[in-house]
Amino acid sequence: MPRFSLIVPVHKVQGYLPECLDSILGQDYVDFEVIAVDDCSPDGSGAILDDYARHDERIQVMHLTKNVGLGLARNVGLEKAQGDYILFLDSDDTLAQGALSAIADRLDATDDPELLIYDYARTYWNGRIRRNQRADLLEHEGPDVFSLADRPQLLDLLQIVWNKAYRRDFVSRTGLTFPPGYYEDAPWTFCSLISAERIAVLDRVCLYYRQRREGGNILKTVSRKHFDVFDQYQRVFDHLDAHEELAEWHAPLFRKMVDHYLTVLERPGRLPQDARAEFFHRASADYRARVPKGFTRPGGRRGHKYGMLERDAYTTLVSALAAVKLRRWVKSRTRTAVNRSKRSAMRAFYQSQLRLPLDDNLVLFSAYWSRGVSCNPAAIDAELARLAPHMRRVWAVRADSSSQVPQGVDFVRVGSREYWTAVARAKYLVNNVNFADSVVKREGQIHVQTHHGTPLKTMGLDQQKYPASTDMNFNKLLERCDRWDYSISSNRYSTVIWERVYPCTYTTLETGYPRNDVLVNAGSEEVRAARAALGLADSTKAFLYMPTHREYQPGFTPSLDLARFAREIGPDTVLLVRGHYFYSNSPHVEELRRTGRVVDVSGHARVEELYLAADALITDYSSAMFDYAVLDRPIISYVPDWDIYSAVRGTYFDLLQEPPGAVATTQAELLKLLSSGAYDSPETTKLRDTFRRRFCEFDDGHAAERVVRRVFLGTPVAELPPITPLDERTPVPLPGGTTASTPLSSR
Repeated sequence: MPRFSLIVPVHKVQGYLPECLDSILGQDYVDFEVIAVDDCSPDGSGAILDDYARHDERIQVMHLTKNVGLGLARNVGLEKAQGDYILFLDSDDTLAQGALSAIADRLDATDDPELLIYDYARTYWNGRIRRNQRADLLEHEGPDVFSLADRPQLLDLLQIVWNKAYRRDFVSRTGLTFPPGYYEDAPWTFCSLISAERIAVLDRVCLYYRQRREGGNILKTVSRKHFDVFDQYQRVFDHLDAHEELAEWHAPLFRKMVDHYLTVLERPGRLPQDARAEFFHRASADYRARVPKGFTRPGGRRGHKYGMLERDAYTTLVSALAAVKLRRWVKSRTRTAVNRSKRSAMRAFYQSQLRLPLDDNLVLFSAYWSRGVSCNPAAIDAELARLAPHMRRVWAVRADSSSQVPQGVDFVRVGSREYWTAVARAKYLVNNVNFADSVVKREGQIHVQTHHGTPLKTMGLDQQKYPASTDMNFNKLLERCDRWDYSISSNRYSTVIWERVYPCTYTTLETGYPRNDVLVNAGSEEVRAARAALGLADSTKAFLYMPTHREYQPGFTPSLDLARFAREIGPDTVLLVRGHYFYSNSPHVEELRRTGRVVDVSGHARVEELYLAADALITDYSSAMFDYAVLDRPIISYVPDWDIYSAVRGTYFDLLQEPPGAVATTQAELLKLLSSGAYDSPETTKLRDTFRRRFCEFDDGHAAERVVRRVFLGTPVAELPPITPLDERTPVPLPGGTTASTPLSSR
């Protein structure tokens, strides 16, 4: 029998769940079981739980066939618990390091009380940590073990269940269970506190309570479900009525009830406007029915609100709130007037366009900060032309890139009147990065964030941990991400990261990357055409070298000695060099272009054509490796500065331990791999297969179709083309008609 049973209800938390589970499994105290209840979660949470359970026998996973809500999911876990003590942990929160050891030590020191209350801290998306404001209530004063009558001020702690360890036999004896509905913690918390005869406290932060920016807390949702609070307090007072020995708690719990009702009334974003009067009248009825004899209202403004409830004076409350709202409105109008006075003429024009109706058939595309027509947006554009030709497709392009726009593509120059008209009136906005801060997301507009790669390096809020790599304003970043309606993902690995580092209220579309469709659907003719466009003969072995951007380097300085490469690798080999799009054409490459052994393809419009043309990829930390893996061709990781890059930029996994193929940390190692053919061996093929199964799961050649049908044509998710399993896909042919299973060294 374990010492602890940790009950973890799970629903739509795939972005946070691994961190939660890791915080449990990483504890130095190991005598516990985890009962994880998948509350019919519609995302990948259930699969994450199963994966963890396969690797740690202490985890039991229960999959519910319908969503029952937080309280009832906890009850399911309670039925399976075998530990001496029961602990609850919400699946987006985490245990502090050493928490279980500290809890166990305190329980031993206090001779196993029925309840142990420990502290917590709130954590915020920007890295701020704030300890519980009533931490003073947990100071070790007086006896180590006591009843609530000795320290009634503990009722002032937040009404939560996950800051306590409950002795399991106490839970069974008192018949504690969770009710359905909102505010389910209130009856459990109050009834357990007033029923326990032996309570202890631990003045230590044992849990980090995540404050989810994107509205993960259902109590912040506008809904009539907030009326559930009346049923929850009915349960509390029913418990009091059934236990005469607890009558002394009637007055303190009455005060807690009234304070809670007022909180629901006063907090914005809870009650629908047309339900506020009804809620007030019900609260007033409860007040008058349960007010204790001789009850004295608190003083000041709080007491005045008690009085309004007692008299059922809703009109008085509305008048008071209206006065506050008026003062706020005046301040807001003043600020708006000042801002309008500073707007430029173009901004004023944009504002005028925002007042015109949306064009339901207009789609505005942009890619890489409007540098051209490429990537996932371009693939969606092409598929939209096929499936919905009635829609007008327009690209936003910077003035200095407009000459590179393919013939026949409709575009507007960024900053022009035509641009602001399109931004204001297009029903659909599609981008692989974010639009500028000045772009207003209108009601009815649909913003599709396609992203432009699978992340090895840290992204979004995770970059806060690596300040040397960015000077980003994270508040502004999240304001831009708030505009997203859809976020496209090419694998579940990315889904989890995107939802955690960009915590906003979009819908994830696990469709695959549209730009990678061609890497599945192309045939021999497309491969030959791609090579011919680069001047490559069928007999030429072409390596595509794609190093990524390094924040600690000011420009493109290849870590590969290109002259030595050209000299030593052999006469029938060509190196295609593509610098990161942050760099302009490099003088280092220019010196070798004239030999024909090195070809600068940095300005090539479509990287997918380069993938098709190349026999193998040489890269470091670029997301190119994830896309190129779709082709099932060899990938060489040339990472001479892994220690520096991973320390400065931060990475999500160790590329040296989980590579897509051969790894070289020096140029000598790289040249040896290439000249010997060891980069394409049974061992590297096995590594690539593992890599592909993890990162190429959705890229089956139908990604663009899924996006167009779901976003633009309204096709239900269940009716979209199903994902073709990886083993049923046929890789694109290599030059000469060979397949990916034929080693390059033998061709």
